[in-house]
Amino acid sequence: MTPKRAVRLSLKTPTHAVCVVGVVTLVDIHSDVPKGASSFGVSGSSGVEVFMACNRTHVTKPIGKASWPLDTDADVAVSVGTASKELKDFKVKVSYFGEQEGRALGHSVLYLTGVDISLDTDTGRTGKVERIQGDKKTWRWGPGGYGAILLVNCDRDDHRSTEPDLTHSQLRSLADLQDMSPLVLSCDGPDKLFDSHKLVLNVSFSDSKRLRVFCARGGNSLSDYKQVLGPQCRSYQVERQPGEQEVRFYVEGLTFPDDDFLGLVSLSVCLVDARALLEVILFTDTVVFRVAPWIMTPNTQPPEELYVCSVVDDHGSNEKFLEDMSYLALKASCKLVICPRVENRNDRWIQDEMEFGYIEAPHKSFPVVFDSPRNRGLRDFPYKRILGPDFGYVTREIPFADPSSLDSFGNLDVSPPVTVGGMEYPLGRILIGSSFPKSGGRQMARVVRNFLKAQQVQAPVELYSDWLAVGHVDEFLTFVPTSDQKGFRLLLASPRACLKLFQEKMEEGYGEAAQFDGLKYKAKRSINEMLADRRLQRDSLHAQRCIDWNRDVLKRELGLAESDIVDIPQLFFRNGSYAEAFFPDMVNMVVLGKYLGIPKPYGPIVDGRCCLEERVRSLLEPLGLHCVFIDDYLSYHELLGEIHCGTNVRRKPFPFKWWSMVP
Repeated sequence: MTPKRAVRLSLKTPTHAVCVVGVVTLVDIHSDVPKGASSFGVSGSSGVEVFMACNRTHVTKPIGKASWPLDTDADVAVSVGTASKELKDFKVKVSYFGEQEGRALGHSVLYLTGVDISLDTDTGRTGKVERIQGDKKTWRWGPGGYGAILLVNCDRDDHRSTEPDLTHSQLRSLADLQDMSPLVLSCDGPDKLFDSHKLVLNVSFSDSKRLRVFCARGGNSLSDYKQVLGPQCRSYQVERQPGEQEVRFYVEGLTFPDDDFLGLVSLSVCLVDARALLEVILFTDTVVFRVAPWIMTPNTQPPEELYVCSVVDDHGSNEKFLEDMSYLALKASCKLVICPRVENRNDRWIQDEMEFGYIEAPHKSFPVVFDSPRNRGLRDFPYKRILGPDFGYVTREIPFADPSSLDSFGNLDVSPPVTVGGMEYPLGRILIGSSFPKSGGRQMARVVRNFLKAQQVQAPVELYSDWLAVGHVDEFLTFVPTSDQKGFRLLLASPRACLKLFQEKMEEGYGEAAQFDGLKYKAKRSINEMLADRRLQRDSLHAQRCIDWNRDVLKRELGLAESDIVDIPQLFFRNGSYAEAFFPDMVNMVVLGKYLGIPKPYGPIVDGRCCLEERVRSLLEPLGLHCVFIDDYLSYHELLGEIHCGTNVRRKPFPFKWWSMVP
């Protein structure tokens, strides 16, 4: 252990010192030495360890000698193994000798009072507080890492409140303690010592805005828990009771990692000698926490809840769509949650409004909804209807500007776990759409991008989505789970694959088969007409070039091979400067395990079947997937969205623990 301080001895009067269990104290044997002394001997009472601490070289006691030379390059060091029962019940004696070792020229006596002071939390990430003697000031990533974890207390356990728990400076529910990290202060020692010494819990100014500490006292009523540290309080003198050996605290996080916050916070306890006019800090123990990141879940994670909105348009309600979603949820064994019109204000784009994720510590995990800054009809739904017991809430607002379409969370996705050039991403990588590779254009707001990057565990990748009218990544890509070794496939919309399919069908003699067959409110277009339409061909090939640019980025940033990608037939047309889907965009699907809710494309009928549906089935069903084609034309496609835009899925968290990775 590293020596902390030195105690000066006196030949005339005994010296008194406080010694913290496990902490080495140096003894200054040179400050008061008898005349003629050339060596010294040192001994300690039971419970005291005495040894020599050498600064530069190892010093060995001279052979045959019972004492050490005073000019040795070594210091006397002492430590105690247990707390004292009474003041000064440990003793160290130093004897000084001249040329004749048998006769002491003088003695110095040091009386020690042992005190056991330690600040401990779940540094070992086992789910419980364990006392350790190692480094508590450092936080390490990886399977062999260590360091405590703090949850942002962003749920609402008190049913009487309308706000997240972290907004309250007083404990409002005993259940809320489960969302906090326990912290134990060991403070064993003679009661009389604490008449003149005090224990002070401290937090820095910057960290005080990011955590709150409650002290547990007495029984199990709310009044037994008092806030002692937080935004308005940076220091707390511990109220130790006579005979008390431990004081328990609970720590809650107040803010997620962000552009101005790396996620690390620390707490310290100081043992202070208060006898002098200027108080002296004798010992400090510090623990560090990392605030748990917000984690997204990809389509490969099993679904738990499917969200969809009930809406009414000029043509009627989306009741049939809701029935189709109910069937899909039943097949996938997940709960269906329908947001009524009174809550959604006829805003159906529930994927754009929010994204489900979760936070996790060794002792607790719960889902957290990330509310987008779009703030349309569904703006109150995440806060008023989803925030609740063990269901957290977080948002980021755009300062001094209105949100763009790219700020909606249809423009936010996450890949399954991948390995890229030896670098593992066990929680996948976040995907967001942007204006690359062109200069200018629309981007997701910096405040949202900064938040996502600051979580560290799902390093974001920016894609090019500003070529689309709505501008969302879910318009040209999605991931589906597979039962093979890879575990997933990336699906990309492909005008090239669609034109090739139509060319094949024309050559087979089906050139008069019509797109939009079966839609009474949409003019039919034969395969021959579509292949002869130069503008449609030109617009679709432009879309293909944009998708190919993203394809290269995805292969590079996710470590994908061509065999990991499936091309889904799709055509686009340009409306002004931006592209829109020519028929319902099939990659904009909802993924519920092996069941896929795919927009019905109303493609040309060949041998009694839609050739687009048949091609998609032939691509996906061999992978163990079930394709369910659902009509979303009037209620979604005509409004520039599809099934994924109009649904949202809460999924099971990863079994992998985020702290075991190395970002």
